[in-house]
Amino acid sequence: MADVGDRAIRPDEEGGPSGRGAVLERVARGAPGTAEAVIALAEVMREQTRVREEGFAAALRRGGLAQRLLSDDGIAAGVARVAASLPGAAEPAPAGTTHVSAVDTDGNAASLSSSTGSGSGVIVPGTGIHLNNMLGEYDLVAGGPALPGKRLTSMMAPTVVVGPDGPRLVVGSAGSVRLRGAIMQVIANVVAHGMSVADAIHFPRVHVDEPHVHCEGGHDEQELDRLEASGYDIVRWRRRNLFFGGAAAVEQADDGSLAAAGDPRRGGHGVVVGA
Repeated sequence: MADVGDRAIRPDEEGGPSGRGAVLERVARGAPGTAEAVIALAEVMREQTRVREEGFAAALRRGGLAQRLLSDDGIAAGVARVAASLPGAAEPAPAGTTHVSAVDTDGNAASLSSSTGSGSGVIVPGTGIHLNNMLGEYDLVAGGPALPGKRLTSMMAPTVVVGPDGPRLVVGSAGSVRLRGAIMQVIANVVAHGMSVADAIHFPRVHVDEPHVHCEGGHDEQELDRLEASGYDIVRWRRRNLFFGGAAAVEQADDGSLAAAGDPRRGGHGVVVGA
């Protein structure tokens, strides 16, 4: 959950995946697609990886992770690390995730990410839901043996952004280690830059794979030149690509109307059904 009623982003996503909301305000810097905006995104993405390093899973299991990340000291430390442009942590990239966002006419909102991993071959009777094969999840494989009673971490981050009048934006994404950044960029585009949900999803994205900054096709080449001149190791993609995630989102406007969009990178669609 992310409360934007007073512009103080306070996320509480499923599993507390990244702590990115504590520094989300920084990604509003610069017009979308400019070197300044990409730099802001890249530095916050690096912080996403840093907060998931040693102690993250243990704090998630014991409880109090969100309170620690969103405490005054936690926010100040995170912002200081972002401002210092410290290196991020490398993350391997598995695959197999999809996402559905939904809002009904009563304002009830749901954000659901599902990862089949390698696939279990099991369908829940009567539902069409394909159960996951969690042995393919990086969170388990890299995190060592799963102990009985130990809470598992997950890269999935289904998110609801809440405004003064209820859900403002429901969003999630496929994309393994890229999905957190994809979600953050969609939120920034809608909440900070005023884009429609369709434009926010379609806008070219960036991803930090330390020490590289991947820039999706569609960015202004002159802005990417400025990024390189600032010392960033840029990987230039020629066109849109599913590498950068597969977001799905629903937004609720101030007048109560709904708009939905899926990600063309992965064949996504958005539908608003009349009452």
